[in-house]
Amino acid sequence: MDDSYKLKKLIKELDSKRGRHTELISLYIPKGYSLNEIMNLLANEISLTENVKSKAVRNNVIDALTKIKQNLQLYKKTPENGLVFFCGNVSEQEGKTDMKIWVVEPPQPIKIKLYWCDQTFELAHLRDMIKEKEVYGIFVMDTKEATLGILQGKTIQVLRHLDSIVPSKVGKGGQSQQRFERVREGLINDFYKKIAETVKAYFSPELKGIILGGPGPSKYNFYDKDYLETDMKKKILGIKDVGYTDESGLTELVEKSTDILVEAAVSKERALVQRFVAELQKDSGMVTYGIKPVLRALEAGAVDIIIISEDLEYSEVEYQCSCGNSGVVFVRNDEIEQAVCPKCGQKINPIGVRDIIEAFEDLAKKYGTSVEIISHSTREGEQLYQLGGIGAILRYKL
Repeated sequence: MDDSYKLKKLIKELDSKRGRHTELISLYIPKGYSLNEIMNLLANEISLTENVKSKAVRNNVIDALTKIKQNLQLYKKTPENGLVFFCGNVSEQEGKTDMKIWVVEPPQPIKIKLYWCDQTFELAHLRDMIKEKEVYGIFVMDTKEATLGILQGKTIQVLRHLDSIVPSKVGKGGQSQQRFERVREGLINDFYKKIAETVKAYFSPELKGIILGGPGPSKYNFYDKDYLETDMKKKILGIKDVGYTDESGLTELVEKSTDILVEAAVSKERALVQRFVAELQKDSGMVTYGIKPVLRALEAGAVDIIIISEDLEYSEVEYQCSCGNSGVVFVRNDEIEQAVCPKCGQKINPIGVRDIIEAFEDLAKKYGTSVEIISHSTREGEQLYQLGGIGAILRYKL
């Protein structure tokens, strides 16, 4: 399974956990760090915890520290990217114990040593690992207004909106018209300077690039007259005609910049889902959707690409039934306990549960099929989700 997807899923799970008191432990061990020193740190924390007045908190923290020590003993040395432990009593009922531990070998190096005990797990350092590395600045403008935002992965975040006091053009003629035009040009100049200052203030030098858009010639006048500092101007990857200069203009700008963002995840996903939907609308027989139809097509060797929503709340459940039947079924996560045997209709006895994406990735490997995980945050991603969250582009008609 894709490392970023697995980590994102884990973070979502850990983020939902709460301790009844300050007793959830987060331990980050950086790459190359001595495990003996960590053992000493844990022993010291156990000693200090003996002084905690609350018996319940004292016992829970000591039990969590002991559990971490036991798991740490399984390692001869720190893994290549370091190691992270999350452990504690996550029971939602006061007075009851549900001691859980999560051991993470992260996909990127841990650069910090951290021991933290709180009512929630400390996840900021893992969240940094799943942030999209390719971040673009985007802004739309004319003489009336401007809106700045960033495109990070597949998400557009609005940073700032600016309104000008530039009056509309009038057509009176004569000297008064000339004076009016001079005043108006001065106000436009001031507004463009303000846009440039805002770009400098809000757009980081680390951006992969900047895309500029807007209706009419204003955007070209702004770009050509060097309002932007050289470093920022060099980051302009393209200029696009869009109809709006508000938040909807940013969305339109991204949609019209697929040639520029060809390597960005948002464009790749959009193109893939658009291809799927186009074939579906043509009724070409070259696509299918839904868990069972995709599974049948995959087992027939007919699937080229599986597209699956990252928010698809289904799991693969391996089961045994009292009627003697056994196998796997795909069930909504909140309905696993109510799942029934497809042969006799009785409730099944689950003996194994795993994520649906992990299950389809394993199956796909057998047939030389690729799996693309689609974000729910785009319009196309929502479209796929509404179609059941999973689809397939076929190699040939079935």
